[in-house]
Amino acid sequence: MAEAVVNLKDIAGTSLVTLYSHALETASANPILSDPQAVAITEKLGPYLAASPTRMHRRLAAGKVGKRLAFYICLRARRFDQYVQSFLREHPDGAVVNIGCGFDTRFSRCDNGRAHFYDLDFPEVIEAKKLLVEESPRYRMVSSCALDHGWMDQIAEHPGKGVLFTAEGVFIYLQTEQVRTLVLGLQSRFPGCELVCEVFNSIWQKWYFKWAVNLKLRYILGLGKGAKFSFGIRHSTEMEQWGAGIEFLDDWSYFDDDEIRYGWHGLFRNVELFRKTQWTVRYKLH
Repeated sequence: MAEAVVNLKDIAGTSLVTLYSHALETASANPILSDPQAVAITEKLGPYLAASPTRMHRRLAAGKVGKRLAFYICLRARRFDQYVQSFLREHPDGAVVNIGCGFDTRFSRCDNGRAHFYDLDFPEVIEAKKLLVEESPRYRMVSSCALDHGWMDQIAEHPGKGVLFTAEGVFIYLQTEQVRTLVLGLQSRFPGCELVCEVFNSIWQKWYFKWAVNLKLRYILGLGKGAKFSFGIRHSTEMEQWGAGIEFLDDWSYFDDDEIRYGWHGLFRNVELFRKTQWTVRYKLH
């Protein structure tokens, strides 16, 4: 297990930050997300990460995840859970595909006893995850880069039952053309499906803002040079321009929830540039 875990770096390494954020929030006094399986996984991973040569791994093993960062990551996870639960109320026998799943345990949090869940991620992430999480007849892991559309062959078709694709903290690391091609591929292969994905405000990719974003990723979070924000949009409806049949349904910003833990950051909800630095959009792909 040790080698499989410590080799997770750059974009793949972000999955560990998310995992530990879930675990730390779950163990807090008033958690906004309950994820006991994440706690169990971190307990198993701890000794391996503590001995890793990677600084980020050692910091995670020591529980050094910023409280505010963990809060926002878990706030996002809670909202994605709500999207999944809402979808399954309308499509109880449908399928939920978690693109770039990392070590997320959404199946344990949202399973309704009938739906099928698929976790998709890089082979090295799935290799490590399979050592820690068990599959079942309704929960499968798919080992593939999301950009290799061959993985779609491994997703069971659910005619008339509905398919929801989620991409939580994934598309922002891809190039615009890669995201566009993937979205159009989902639309073509699974007509009528829904897509919930996090996006990044493209204005922050201007050279005078980009240094601040890279500083956060590399020096504050300790991620490698391969982890950088590339894909961005300015408005939630922007993807509708990619082709007929892409319908914007709604969006969600971190500041749309009424959480007292925002503190002074809550003032950002009144400034559009900050309210939508990173936010989540939902589309129907007809």
